[in-house]
Amino acid sequence: MELDLALDADGPWAPEDQASLAELQTWQTILMDWIQTICTTPSLPCPGVVRQADELCLGLRFTDDRTIATLNSTWRQRNQATDVLSFAVLEEAPALPDVSSVELGDIVISLDTARRQASEQEHSLNRELLWLVSHGLLHLLGWDHPDEASLAAMLQLQEQLLEGGGNVQATELYPVDTTLDGNAR
Repeated sequence: MELDLALDADGPWAPEDQASLAELQTWQTILMDWIQTICTTPSLPCPGVVRQADELCLGLRFTDDRTIATLNSTWRQRNQATDVLSFAVLEEAPALPDVSSVELGDIVISLDTARRQASEQEHSLNRELLWLVSHGLLHLLGWDHPDEASLAAMLQLQEQLLEGGGNVQATELYPVDTTLDGNAR
C-alpha cells in the first residue's frame, strides 16, 4: 500500500503531534489492516476493483480548521470547518478491467476539530483520529450515510474496525452498488 501522508507545517501542533501523526508506517499498517478486513468480508460492500487490486494508494492529510473550512467551502459549498473530508477517486473513475494499482483518494482531517471532539467525547486524541480516519476510509470505499440506517451501519463498522477488525460482519446493510460507475455507495 502506498500512503501519501501530510502534516501541514503551519498547524497548531503540540510538540508530540508531529512525531506521532507523521508515523507513516503506523498509518499504513492500520489502513491496510482495515482495508483487508473489509475486502475479505464478503458481506461488506467494497468495490470489486479494490478487492482485486495488487496495490492501493491514498492520501492522508492532517490540517487545521482554517484549511479544512476552505476545502469544505470549495468542494462542498459549506462555509465552515468540519472534522473530516474525503475525496474519493473511485466515484469518478471509468470502469477499467484488470487494474493492479488503484488510487482511492484523499482523507483530510482537522486536528483542531479532532481535539475538541476528543475532549467532548472524553477519549484520547488518538482514538478520535482513528475514528475520523476510519470514517474517511469508508467514504473512499464507497460508503455513504444519506439516512439513519446507513449511518448506523457505517458507525457500527467503524467501531468494529477500531476494536481490531478481524471477524467483521455488518448487519442490515443498506444496498450498495460496488461498480466503478461513480455510484459506489
